[in-house]
Amino acid sequence: MNLFESFRIALQNLSANKLRSGLTMLGVIIGVGAVIALVSIGRGAQEAITNQIQSVGTNLLYVRPGAANQNGVRGQEGSAGTLTLEDAAALQDVNGIVGVAPEIDSFAQLVAGGNNTNARLVGATSEFQDVRDFFPSSGEFINSGNVTARSTVACLGSAVAAELFPDEDPIGQSIRINNVPFRVQCVMESKGGTGFLSQDGQVIVPLTTAQTRLANAGRFRGSSNINVINLKIADLSQSDAITQQVGDILRERHRVAQDDFTVQSQQDVLSAATAVTDTLTMFLGGVAAISLLVGGIGIMNIMLVSVTERTREIGIRKAVGAKRRDILMQFLTEATVLSVLGGVIGILLGWGIALAMGSFQFGATQVKPTVDLSAVALAVIFSIAVGLFFGIYPAARAGSLRPIEALRYE
Repeated sequence: MNLFESFRIALQNLSANKLRSGLTMLGVIIGVGAVIALVSIGRGAQEAITNQIQSVGTNLLYVRPGAANQNGVRGQEGSAGTLTLEDAAALQDVNGIVGVAPEIDSFAQLVAGGNNTNARLVGATSEFQDVRDFFPSSGEFINSGNVTARSTVACLGSAVAAELFPDEDPIGQSIRINNVPFRVQCVMESKGGTGFLSQDGQVIVPLTTAQTRLANAGRFRGSSNINVINLKIADLSQSDAITQQVGDILRERHRVAQDDFTVQSQQDVLSAATAVTDTLTMFLGGVAAISLLVGGIGIMNIMLVSVTERTREIGIRKAVGAKRRDILMQFLTEATVLSVLGGVIGILLGWGIALAMGSFQFGATQVKPTVDLSAVALAVIFSIAVGLFFGIYPAARAGSLRPIEALRYE
């Protein structure tokens, strides 16, 4: 018996019990569909996070303070007040650095008329917009005169502007930041994103103003300490050499043998985020793949039942000359057809779920699932493997039946 004939008979036998065949395939359908959908959504989320990190700026290095140590208890990274404006100024002459933008970060309550919101507070200098590739959509960004004069001017993220001024132009309007009056000088372009990565949910004020007039600047108030020094470099391939130069300068300035600061590249941040999303995607895909195992067990169970039901048929076939390999091929083909059909339907189901999820908006970010052909190919190969693996035992059992005993079976 050739493969085509085995395939024809397999379809005939499976169509004779449509409901049972459909229920048997259900486990494979759900498993393959879940794997395709979850892997696609995970990769879409990874792309969204990557785009969000890259929107902060290109070719960036971040210099942050080290961890504070009080009474032998070490705090989190960035908790020590070891970086100053003078440190930022000293890094401007490093070869390969084309922009330096110190900043401090905190949170603040903003009020405008009857509207109010909480926002991330950023104290920055005029170089911030060029280093971070973050420019105003209207108005004028903070300039060096604002920083020198400690002006009470503010630039609003697009989400903050929409919250405080839903029906009017924010430029020139008065707002209160932690009960301190400020004038809106510009509204920043929309970058999208949610949570900590969102640049639209922040308010930017002159760095010196944040240090001297805003209580929520915390331990930075009244001092020259800063949260982070953003460094824009000309060539990302030189980041290791520039990191070494930055470290040498800061160690000499701080007169320390052990670094009281950390230097992190944008690629480091991106790699960490990618590692997290990759792990999560693999975990979700692994959980979904368990249903494929369940579906394979279901196929083996039904094929064993089929062997029992068709014992006399097997005996007759052997009596008229069918060989063991013919019987083995027949039942293996039926098991493989079940798993492959289930896999194809599962791919279509998973693809549809992924496309449907792409139409939903999650906050300000829309995750667009990415259906990778490699995942589809893997699902097909895995479904075929399931059919072969779980079909071997029932097929071997059918092929090992002795004709005389099979013919006697009632």
